[in-house]
Amino acid sequence: MLDLLYIHWNADPVLIHIGDFSLRWYSFGFLFAFIFGYLILTRMFKQQNVDVRHADALVVYMFLAVLIGARLGHCLFYEPGYYLTSDHWWEMIIPISDGHFTGYQGLASHGAAVGILFALWLFYKQKHINTWWVLDRICIVVALGGAFIRFGNFMNSEIWGYETTVPWGVIFERDHSAGPNPRHPTQLYESVCYLILFVVSLLVYRKKRGDLHNGRLFGWWLIALFMIRILLEFTKVRTVDLGNSFFSMGQWLSVPFVLLGATLVVMSHKGLLHEGIYTEGYQPPKETKKKK
Repeated sequence: MLDLLYIHWNADPVLIHIGDFSLRWYSFGFLFAFIFGYLILTRMFKQQNVDVRHADALVVYMFLAVLIGARLGHCLFYEPGYYLTSDHWWEMIIPISDGHFTGYQGLASHGAAVGILFALWLFYKQKHINTWWVLDRICIVVALGGAFIRFGNFMNSEIWGYETTVPWGVIFERDHSAGPNPRHPTQLYESVCYLILFVVSLLVYRKKRGDLHNGRLFGWWLIALFMIRILLEFTKVRTVDLGNSFFSMGQWLSVPFVLLGATLVVMSHKGLLHEGIYTEGYQPPKETKKKK
């Protein structure tokens, strides 16, 4: 009788089946986030009179950074015992196991964050656009991407939380390792929180009409995002055994980002971050001549 109070979840993780091809909700959310994010960034660049071709290049950098960084982050942070072996190291790059294509099912947001920072450094070296200016805008769409990806995790019936008696507890019937008891839908907790962070960040940006002190919005965004991660990790089943550690792997990896965010906020208030859009060495993209 008590089972009727809970949500029985057994959704198909695949959105579309076409012959041997299948598109998962997770992959759809990942792609949709980039498309929607591109539209938002393009609008921001136009409003600031920045050549939209820079937005095109930035999205390519971000796509590769998130995919590579998140994949390597999962493999190295959460399953090093499997991937750092002579038999499986190549699966980090080519996701084929036992002759079957498995896809990039293991993705870690902390690895994606490191990948994004590295990609932005490369973007700056090539384009000479102020990294802090870019970060204040890219963080907004990253929050939206996080919301879609965590919803994809829910559709995959993965990354669930501890057993619970709350009325919104979910029984993940598709994943037998979750057991028969209801669990915290931590994927939805994160998805909703990231969506709220996206809306709040966008409202702040629009209220200021893009006239922000470089690095300040990004700093507060880092604090908010990774504090969310730290708090919600208390409801999530640990995937890495750290013994009697009070924090999980995800929480320990979140602490440096919270400290970085606080440092950036202080530096922004003290005027220690370079203002403006462009840096020394910037050159506008060359106009392409149209064929007659």
